[in-house]
Amino acid sequence: MTSSMVVPVIDVQNDNFKELWPAMVLAIKTASFIALDTELSGLGNRKALLAECIEDRYKAICNAARTRSILSLGFACYKKLENKDDDTYLVQVYNLTLLCSEEYVIEPQSVQFLVQHGFDFNKQYAEGVPYLRGNDRGVDAHGMNMRMLFVELLRARKPLVLHNGLIDMVFLYQCFYAQLPDKLGTFTADLSQMFPAGIYDTKYATEYELRFAASYLEYAYKKCKLDNSKSIEAGGGGRHLFLEFCKYSGHLSNYVDYRPCLAGFSPDGLLNVCQRFSAYGWCPNGSQCPLSHDTDLIIQHDEKKKKRKRKRKNSSQGKVEVEGAPESKQPHMELKQDQVIPDKDTKPPPVTELVDGAQAQGPESEEKMKTKVEESNGVREPQAVSADEEIKTDKEEVENNGVSEPQPLATPDAEKKEESKRKKLEGGTHRAGFDAFMTGYIFSYAATLTERVGKPPSSESWLPECLNKVYLSGKSVPMHIVKSAFSKSFKAHLHKMDVVWGKGVVSKVEGTV
Repeated sequence: MTSSMVVPVIDVQNDNFKELWPAMVLAIKTASFIALDTELSGLGNRKALLAECIEDRYKAICNAARTRSILSLGFACYKKLENKDDDTYLVQVYNLTLLCSEEYVIEPQSVQFLVQHGFDFNKQYAEGVPYLRGNDRGVDAHGMNMRMLFVELLRARKPLVLHNGLIDMVFLYQCFYAQLPDKLGTFTADLSQMFPAGIYDTKYATEYELRFAASYLEYAYKKCKLDNSKSIEAGGGGRHLFLEFCKYSGHLSNYVDYRPCLAGFSPDGLLNVCQRFSAYGWCPNGSQCPLSHDTDLIIQHDEKKKKRKRKRKNSSQGKVEVEGAPESKQPHMELKQDQVIPDKDTKPPPVTELVDGAQAQGPESEEKMKTKVEESNGVREPQAVSADEEIKTDKEEVENNGVSEPQPLATPDAEKKEESKRKKLEGGTHRAGFDAFMTGYIFSYAATLTERVGKPPSSESWLPECLNKVYLSGKSVPMHIVKSAFSKSFKAHLHKMDVVWGKGVVSKVEGTV
């Protein structure tokens, strides 16, 4: 069983944006890496988002970014603390409610999904931090606003961490940076200059490095936390992951949403797990599904299947199973069940920090609403599923956060049914900030694992095998964030780089398109 903790998420809106500006900028500048997540108003044509041709896929996402908006932005700043026996990070999490000041499309299914998971549209329209999409206009390049906050993120030169991040990056570019270039090669060339410390995708890392049975956000986070806890309890050698949080007092405490992450508990016995949710982190039946969407149960179910498979394999080979013995890795696009389970020494990190006397832990949301195209588990080829299912409304998620509705008095059976329904919505309040926290947790755990097997992170890369590789749904290879010798930088990008680094620093050495 994993330990519990409470994660403080600072809510930022228009009335406290300037007040919290110094704290946000300081957190960004002092971070070792920054994890980021968004909530979107929609994604447009779902089939186009999964186009076979990646250039066509990019164009479809660009069209969505130019006509839709970012409703909420979450970022988690992880600062590695030195002089610690284990990998310990100080974590600061911010959740920004945003409001695009231009007309934009908002899709009914996106609204429905977000409302179901606790997103407050009244608050967004009343208190959202305003911003304009595309290129800078007038005062955009000065003062305290969203575009300048993004500039501070670029100036910090920190590794950027996302989960299934292609859609995030396209929307971030269009909403807070500049007009998007028409060609994918130009876009990736620009990104390589914008984030020289590298971009990491935890969905790619979950599938190719950690090799978990599933790779949607909540599953990966809970699995990392569980493995880390097991490793600590076993007292094995090597490094482990621990988190610490700031203590907020006075009027600042009014801005903090404390997100309890309770220790997972999974009863023994048969587990009636929803296979669709187990694989993708969402289910078309939502809270009406009669099967379990409890991620802790799903992980327990996967662990039991793996043990049975290992026993059968050892029996057929006449071997005696040794607890904790590592299994050979499977090639990426192969059988899902054989895929994961790091041995004892590779278990994920537990978070054991007290915040205002309360302990924290346990995951919550899965993958949200950006329609992040079909959070498939990564061990599959494109699925024969409807386009709507494949992409859902973005970071697909049916969380476990706790948005509970008034409960009528009922019989025990009815109460059980209601409890099951509540659990499917529990991940709720669907918050970009907490999802950014989970994304950062997965990354820091994977980095700790790398150290544990004798590969300390170099100064250039935390996870060398995942550096600048972004997960692509339905593809066996990632998208590489590099500047090709055949691609030129976009004019709008070069102008923006002048704002970030000073006039002429980039444009002197770059061609333009």
